[in-house]
Formats: sequence, C-alpha cells, structure tokens
Amino acid sequence: MTKKVSFGAKPTSKPAAADADTWVESRSAGQPEKMKRLTIDIPDGLHRKIKSACGLRGTTIADEVRELLLQKYGNQ
Repeated sequence: MTKKVSFGAKPTSKPAAADADTWVESRSAGQPEKMKRLTIDIPDGLHRKIKSACGLRGTTIADEVRELLLQKYGNQ
C-alpha cells in the first residue's frame, strides 16, 4: 500500500522578514528612551503574591516593578 502526499507550490517570495524588522523597530518609536532588561531572583512565595496582586489590579509585574523603581530612583 502506497500513500501519496502532495504539497502546495513553493512560495516564490521570502517570508516577511522585513515586516518583522519594521515591527520590532516601531515598538520603540513611542518610547523616549531605550529599554534595558533587568533580571532578579525572588522567593517563589513572594512571586506568587506579586503576581496575584497584579492580576487583581489588571497590571503586569514589570509595570509595577518599574513604577517602584521610578519612585525610589526617579526618572533621571
């Protein structure tokens, strides 16, 4: 018994890599300053408390931590 599988025609144009690049570049268009990533380790229980509190408020952990850091160190 032979199983025949047919494939569609090979796309002639490349995937929209340029579109992806444009999207990535445009994400920072509205931001006044380039963002940097900060990684910290916190206890699991604290993470759960923060995550649930943010969920109830409809915010993200990143937004809340960013706000706390701005309160402590200001927007220099």
